[in-house]
Amino acid sequence: MQPDHATPARRASKPNRRSHRVRRVLVLLVLAGSQAAIAAPAAATLATPGAGNGAAGSASALIAAVIEHRAGHFDKAARAFDELARAGLPAAMHNLAVMHLGGEVTPSSVETARGLLEQAAEAGFITSQLALAELHESGRLGRRDPAGALPWLRRAADAGHVDSQVAVGTAYYLGRGIARDESQALDWYRKAARAGDVGAQYLVASMYETGLGVAVDLRLARYWYDVAAHLGDPAARGKRDQLDRQLSTATGAP
Repeated sequence: MQPDHATPARRASKPNRRSHRVRRVLVLLVLAGSQAAIAAPAAATLATPGAGNGAAGSASALIAAVIEHRAGHFDKAARAFDELARAGLPAAMHNLAVMHLGGEVTPSSVETARGLLEQAAEAGFITSQLALAELHESGRLGRRDPAGALPWLRRAADAGHVDSQVAVGTAYYLGRGIARDESQALDWYRKAARAGDVGAQYLVASMYETGLGVAVDLRLARYWYDVAAHLGDPAARGKRDQLDRQLSTATGAP
């Protein structure tokens, strides 16, 4: 049998992989449906003057600032984000950083954006952690720095961000920004696979099949190919069926 040597870089480049880019989306959706991305202490204790108390008031003020930004009222939006950022709201720090990166405040500063993103990221704001990783990867901070990106990806991965788990696994697999370690790569791919990432499931199966970072185990390879197949990966379906034939021959089953 000729194993399918699908590399992590190839599998991770499939359309279902989301890229880690600094997007011009000012976290309105985060407020609407993903409060976990905002550090719990900040969301629970913030009070915005004139906008109510606690998280509800902060969210209302942030939404108002987002609306100003969408209307093109950048000065008003920046002032509102700055006030909320000074009050400790990570989402506002992130939004003001994005405005700096987009040249929407005067003067704009990449270093100011970096500082704001780092404050938000340290507070557990995953969107800012991903933005910092992208700044290091892209070279916008002066040079391309995969090693500088990796700690931020690792934080997001530790918090359960599945794409970051795949990215950290691929960094270990390729030796990108860190020493190459196939066993560590497998551990991170397995985390993403258990969270339901089809590409990671295929990679874990392939590593068990070919013995990358782990002893060859065709039964575990077959298990992960089957999981990916049931989630719609046609290549995984073919590999599962191939292993079924191989395992059947090995056991002498009719």
